Amino acid sequence: MRIALFVTCLADTLFPQAGRATVALLERLGHQVEFPRAQTCCGQMHVNTGYQREALPLIRRFADTFAGYEAIVVPSGSCAGSVRHQHAMVASRLGDGELASRAEAVAARTFELSIFLTDVLGLDDVGAYYPHRVTYHPTCHSLRLLRVGDRPLRLLRHVAGIDLVELPDAEVCCGFGGTFAVKNPDVSTAMLADKMRNIVATRAEACVAGDSSCLMHIGGGLSRLSAGIRTVHLAEVLASTRQAG
Repeated sequence: MRIALFVTCLADTLFPQAGRATVALLERLGHQVEFPRAQTCCGQMHVNTGYQREALPLIRRFADTFAGYEAIVVPSGSCAGSVRHQHAMVASRLGDGELASRAEAVAARTFELSIFLTDVLGLDDVGAYYPHRVTYHPTCHSLRLLRVGDRPLRLLRHVAGIDLVELPDAEVCCGFGGTFAVKNPDVSTAMLADKMRNIVATRAEACVAGDSSCLMHIGGGLSRLSAGIRTVHLAEVLASTRQAG
């Protein structure tokens, strides 16, 4: 299977460990992963803030860049959701039917990491080892747009050495929401406070999620509290082994 990594803007610029862990995990499972250097932003932030026409060149570039791959793996429910549910819709709405068809075809081969592991590779146990007390935050786009369900939790439950504790009100948004946090800072901060309170109550060493954006938001809040709880991308947990720690 010819697999490509779509690393996303945030991972590429701020959290490269999520992309590296995704590649390390897939290679450990016996797959070769390519990184198309022509990839850029998926255009999600443009679409979500009303700049759909400005997103069109990014949608076209994504379709061109990833056209030859059997699977495109994304360590982000947010960006995977944009590719799968926005690209073809935007192209069609702006009158580019040819691009809409190509975008739809590429979107069908684009998978958030946990969905790729469970649905495409048929795995719940990826041979990971992570001897820490962990709680899991299901991010909004993965939960509500991609319908990942319990796939990330199934993967985490099979990690050797892990102490996985349930997060109270887990399905409540952390308050980030991309530009929502910028446009509504007071509401965002209040939502974050509720999320942090629940995370701290678990006495976890780490809060795990599948989106670096939400982890950035939560991690910033926890650091200001000096809570001693780190944020870790799901890919990093699943890539960990007894040798790697």
